[in-house]
Amino acid sequence: MSYLNGEASFWLAQSPAEPIDSPLPTTKQDLVIVGGGMTGLWSAYCARQAHPDWSITVIEARTVGYGASGRNGGWLSTLMPGNRARFAEAVDRAVATDPHGPVGSAGVSGLESVRAFQSALFDSIDEVLETLETEGIDAQQVRGGHIDIAQSEAGMARVRELVDANREYGYGPDDMEVLDAEQTRARINVDNAHGSVFVPATARIDPALLVEGLARVLRDQGVTICEGTKAGHVGTGTVVTDRGPVHGETIFVCLEGYSDTVSGRLPGLEGRQVIPVFSSMIATAPLPAEAWEEIGWEGRECLGDAAHTFIYAQRTADDRIALGGRGAPYAFNSGLPGDGRVPAEVVDLLRTRLSSLFPTLDFEVAHAWRGALGVTRDWCAGIFFDPEQRIGVARGYAGHGVTATHLAAKTLLDRAGGTPTPLTALPWNDHVSGQWEPEPIRWLGIRSMYRIFNLADEWERVTGATKTSLLARFGAKLAGLAE
Repeated sequence: MSYLNGEASFWLAQSPAEPIDSPLPTTKQDLVIVGGGMTGLWSAYCARQAHPDWSITVIEARTVGYGASGRNGGWLSTLMPGNRARFAEAVDRAVATDPHGPVGSAGVSGLESVRAFQSALFDSIDEVLETLETEGIDAQQVRGGHIDIAQSEAGMARVRELVDANREYGYGPDDMEVLDAEQTRARINVDNAHGSVFVPATARIDPALLVEGLARVLRDQGVTICEGTKAGHVGTGTVVTDRGPVHGETIFVCLEGYSDTVSGRLPGLEGRQVIPVFSSMIATAPLPAEAWEEIGWEGRECLGDAAHTFIYAQRTADDRIALGGRGAPYAFNSGLPGDGRVPAEVVDLLRTRLSSLFPTLDFEVAHAWRGALGVTRDWCAGIFFDPEQRIGVARGYAGHGVTATHLAAKTLLDRAGGTPTPLTALPWNDHVSGQWEPEPIRWLGIRSMYRIFNLADEWERVTGATKTSLLARFGAKLAGLAE
């Protein structure tokens, strides 16, 4: 079976774009942004709304959205970019160390801080959807919620644990609903569904249409976007590019999994802070009406599952299924995914996983691709700003960035403003994640972690286990994923 492999993503391939050769600015800019993905574009947009008189330039090595922003699963979701327990613990440690410091002066506990973070993410979903409507951006957005389905008793136990944790960390009674097997299959007829949790706030989008629409609006508003311009060194007041220097009063570095492509004394990126971890996706050919009659999925919910090697999926506007998962998660020495080609065995793995959801149907894979997530050692995102250099950094969304990029943009602007705000008190500000191990320990560790999770999923399938195995719990704790 032949299929398109690579070309960045299915989303980007629908409207392939050549870099726009905008001239570099010759005058000092108020704000220079390195990275034309969602964080960079939202930063430019929020800055333009708050400061209409600012001169703003975005530097992008390829085309807007070329990285994870144009390759992801299209979930504008409530999911937090990090381990909630780690965020809470870090705040409580900081308060205990200095109760009169910046964190302690906010007067909140770690738990209260994470709850505020969650509330801000809910707000960002509303604000993104409002912006798309106001600016006339059609990203094929549908607010159908997201549903995490369990196909085993052990998976259902994890769903219940997730629901309890969500309540603890800030979800209200109207923010999620536990569904039994029958209610779950009435929404999406997944084989052997034991139950699920449904979160109504999430929206499905086409991520490429979102970034392309934002870039169009920004250009109309006078923001300069220099595509095909590779940044090298970033220092106080200057970004050195392969086309010449760009000078700015304030600089934001928004590169995620591509953070190692620039150098400089950058806050939050010292040493081995962020590595690229791959996630692969497939998109089917459009399914016929009779297939959708069997599947359901009329609400266009974003679909996830409770497996350790989880999947994420959506029903696209043209009635395909786009489904993603891991497979080949990491390249030695933090290699990057290039044009997104996926090994054949990973495509087969994803196709098999899709068939396990809907075993009575035949699927034709039309496109496969992969992208790089920015991941820190504790899987927690961080926002940083050095007031002396006036350089800000956002990094480490770990796959939960579609909503978080918008919140990060607003937070970076507040940090650059220098006055404390509710956003500058959120626990991802200056969050220390530690450094990744050197190679080959890093490569072996990540591969081993995913091997453990694969074994745990297989063990549950074969044995019919009713609770998560000790092996999987060990793997989650080792990786820093356990809450």
